[in-house]
Amino acid sequence: MTKSTDNRAYPRSLQPSEQAFQPRADSRRSARQPGHTAREARLEQNGLGGRHLGIGLVFSGGFITLFLFWRFAVQWSSYPNPFPTLTAWILLAIVMTVAVISARLFVPQLPRWAFWSVLGCGAVVVALDLAGTTGLRGDGVFPTAAAAVGVLLSTLITVQSERSLLIATGVLGVTLVTAAFLEPRTDPLSLAPDILILSLALLTPAIGIEIVRAFRRMVQLELDLVLVQSTVSQPRFAVGMLASERLAALDFAAETLLDDVAEGRSPLPLPAATAGTAASLATQLRLHLIEGRTETWLYHAVTESEFLGPSVSVEDPNGLAGLLAPTQRDALLLAIWLLISDDTRPATTISLAFGPISPSKRGLLHQNVRFPIKLLAKGVPRQKVDPETWHAIRVVGTHLDSVRDGSLRVDIECSVDNPADA
Repeated sequence: MTKSTDNRAYPRSLQPSEQAFQPRADSRRSARQPGHTAREARLEQNGLGGRHLGIGLVFSGGFITLFLFWRFAVQWSSYPNPFPTLTAWILLAIVMTVAVISARLFVPQLPRWAFWSVLGCGAVVVALDLAGTTGLRGDGVFPTAAAAVGVLLSTLITVQSERSLLIATGVLGVTLVTAAFLEPRTDPLSLAPDILILSLALLTPAIGIEIVRAFRRMVQLELDLVLVQSTVSQPRFAVGMLASERLAALDFAAETLLDDVAEGRSPLPLPAATAGTAASLATQLRLHLIEGRTETWLYHAVTESEFLGPSVSVEDPNGLAGLLAPTQRDALLLAIWLLISDDTRPATTISLAFGPISPSKRGLLHQNVRFPIKLLAKGVPRQKVDPETWHAIRVVGTHLDSVRDGSLRVDIECSVDNPADA
């Protein structure tokens, strides 16, 4: 006795009710999206050193908080009524403890309600501290708990967006600056402690944000480099990593369908829905097979890279990049990477043109194939090119470089083994 087919046995994207496989142009567009390895890295920053970085920021901010609390204790006797500021410090200690614990529990993103709660409590701390120090600058009494709110914001850097924290830091700075300038002063030198307090309040989260930003970029660069270097060992024409995952899904769906037929779970002849699924699978597998015979490793290295994709273009109609030896591939990829990865040159673009093949001399057996590679880098001053870049280019082949209209041009004469001799 046979059972009717159940479309739930196949991946949702492969069910016949879904849209059929798109042309290769669509697949290339999807391949240009950032590799999900880099996206997963952003979601798992705490698993890649982000947790230790957050702990370091908490400890460094803790020393600043202790200094501000010591300043509060020193000027205690100068307060006419120290209880507003004391209340602010007690509330700040509670909120900071909760914020540190929340930063460890809510990974990778702090819920919006929790973030707004921290901001609300921080606003109360600032209001209480400013209320307790208003009109007392001449007596040497300055806000302390309000400045420590900047440290409170720095504890959330690894679990909150930079934009939100920068806005909150800006509001805190405007509030402290306004309070400082509205204070009546008889001695202009009394403004110096206010500048110190303002610096501690603003620089702590600002420096922390910059450190975390540099750390995340470093992690993403390294992971992306590992991702694209995996293409170096591919055959001359092959599918990329993203396409390989798609092929794995297609293979699983095909095996499930064939197993249903073999075990009798799907009746013969196949129902229209199951037959449509089989036809769709066959079409997609054929198109993926064709793609694997037209795209080189360099195409996949560029399109599947989050950093190379937007800035690098490749013109290689004959697939000459696939003839490069593994050492030449690795060197070429490294040279491109070094030119692109410098964050001080965000407008850098690189274009690569391969070929045509240089004519060979007659009468010589086992002659190597020679072809030029033209590398044009816009926005890269020659004197700023890392020496390691030139070393990598020399591994690819002999080269001549020139500068024209602010663009660096490198003509590489590449020599590779003749594939006919393989």
